[in-house]
Amino acid sequence: MRLFLAALLLLLLAACTGKPNADDPLLSDRRLNLEEFFDGRLVARGQFQDILGTVRRRFEVKIRGDWDGRRLRLVEDFVYEDGSTEQRVWTLTKTGPDSWTGTAPGVIGRATGVERGDTFNWRYTIDLPVPDATGKIETVRVSFDDWMWLTGGKRLLNRAYMKRYGVDVGDVTIAFEKL
Repeated sequence: MRLFLAALLLLLLAACTGKPNADDPLLSDRRLNLEEFFDGRLVARGQFQDILGTVRRRFEVKIRGDWDGRRLRLVEDFVYEDGSTEQRVWTLTKTGPDSWTGTAPGVIGRATGVERGDTFNWRYTIDLPVPDATGKIETVRVSFDDWMWLTGGKRLLNRAYMKRYGVDVGDVTIAFEKL
């Protein structure tokens, strides 16, 4: 019974958290052009927090972006605080003036995204390699509701909300800087 009540409490807490919405008012007149921002070299630093706010993992990622006029390719090299590394390669295709689709190893189907002013919303499901309590890597399927905001000409703030089996499990906060 206590386990049921704890699960119910977690669900209620998750339901009360505020998240961005496509109808939120724009806070600046800046315009994010994904292909322009991510073309070239960038560095980002971030962390994953579980649903209770405990920081579980920190990382730095070096990104090499290449826009060829049709597709945007992002090579992301992650280095985690525990010394482990990971590489993810995204291929994004612009499908309209403000819409995108994308793929990367581990992504289930296609990621979809929409630019609006200084904001980009990116949604996808991915099988992530995650260390368990013993350090062994296991694959965990999670869905991301990823929000990015251009905060200046060379900076982008990202907050990604993660769900597993439809239940909030945490979020990732990342600050990108164009070099």
